[in-house]
Amino acid sequence: MTWTFTSDLAAYLTAAGPAVAAEPVVNTALLTVTDALERRGLEAFGADDAPVFGWWTAPGGAVAGGLLCTPPFPLLLGALPEEAVRALGAALSTEPLLAGVGGFNARKADARALAEAWGKPTAVTEETRLYRLAALVAPDPAPSGRARRAAEADLPLLLDWSQAFRREAGVPGAASEAGLRDRLAYGGLLLWEDAGGPVSMAGFTRPIASVARVGPVYTPAERRGRGYAAGVTYAVSEAAYAAGALEVLLFTDLANPTSNGVYQRLGYTPVEDRAEVVAA
Repeated sequence: MTWTFTSDLAAYLTAAGPAVAAEPVVNTALLTVTDALERRGLEAFGADDAPVFGWWTAPGGAVAGGLLCTPPFPLLLGALPEEAVRALGAALSTEPLLAGVGGFNARKADARALAEAWGKPTAVTEETRLYRLAALVAPDPAPSGRARRAAEADLPLLLDWSQAFRREAGVPGAASEAGLRDRLAYGGLLLWEDAGGPVSMAGFTRPIASVARVGPVYTPAERRGRGYAAGVTYAVSEAAYAAGALEVLLFTDLANPTSNGVYQRLGYTPVEDRAEVVAA
């Protein structure tokens, strides 16, 4: 039983790809991040430090899960056996490739176990909930306006709103024009229009292993409280299905009861909770 770490994306995909893809719902973030790295290069999420990848080999030689880190984001853990999480605590202190890791994002129970095994003072900075769409329900009452697919001409607005979303959500780094163009290429960004102009936006990831994830969903502060987020989320969920997804997911911040309530009314049901933990 051992961890293997590397900066080689191809080696990670060869070794851990099948095990990660076998659980595409709980490993959704790992799958979409590696897809972006393959399509846009290893600097897709930042150019300061190279990404790091890892996988856990269980007794008998089978790979049983993976992780990755794309600075400035924390270490991202997928579904892992308990013994892998405990062993990772020691690796955080001894593995040179993990020397710059100052925090991690993991399933809630795994986050607690890893924080204990790490042996450092830690603090929880965010708790999120993964939802899956069970049966899509139209907003009631329906908001005024309609959805449309975003286009190249919308790119300045999309960049502005994406950066505003990142500031409000505390997401590190800057909005990526290359990332937005990639989404435009497969119809992965929608705008909700009312009174002749855009008032809200939502996106979805490319379906991977028949799973797509909604996000971001953003409405400017002055436009909130009118149901636009519900309308555009409903529309983008339909678009994800139309793009080939059999499962549609999204993450929410548990500190935001409003958004959690909106998504549940649209038919999203909880899957699991995750926590982001940093060294205090």
